[in-house]
Amino acid sequence: MATITRWDPWNDMLSLREAMSQLMEESYVRPDAARGQGFVPALDVSETQDAFLVEAAVPGLKPEDLEITVENSVLTIKGETRQENTAKERNFHRIERRFGSFQRTIGLPKSVQADAIKANLEHGVLKLEIPKAEEIKPRKISVNVTSSKTLENASNN
Repeated sequence: MATITRWDPWNDMLSLREAMSQLMEESYVRPDAARGQGFVPALDVSETQDAFLVEAAVPGLKPEDLEITVENSVLTIKGETRQENTAKERNFHRIERRFGSFQRTIGLPKSVQADAIKANLEHGVLKLEIPKAEEIKPRKISVNVTSSKTLENASNN
């Protein structure tokens, strides 16, 4: 006995919406990822009271493979991953690692101390500490307490 299934046009609309969303992401948001080309390191950006912290996953890179600049409140991390020279002597069955140059840019608040940025590369993670300028750090304002006797003496004079 055959089962009758009722047609629901909303199911088709949802799949069309998902297809359009995927097309837009592959075309405009992450075009290199859609083609399987390029290497873009993943970033974590956080903040402490004194600094902004940026951590980038750059496995296999050496400090000389990286270029870090700050210009007009924009942090730029450039680098390049290279394939080993022995690749010509081997017959590869699969290559999944990505090679080539990359560039990541992050807008920073205008109030950072660009000349005091510290960079550290350890276990394939680039860690940047970007100190905040004094004018954007939170300040604690102390409140002075005056006693009522002092106020009474001042008003009597």
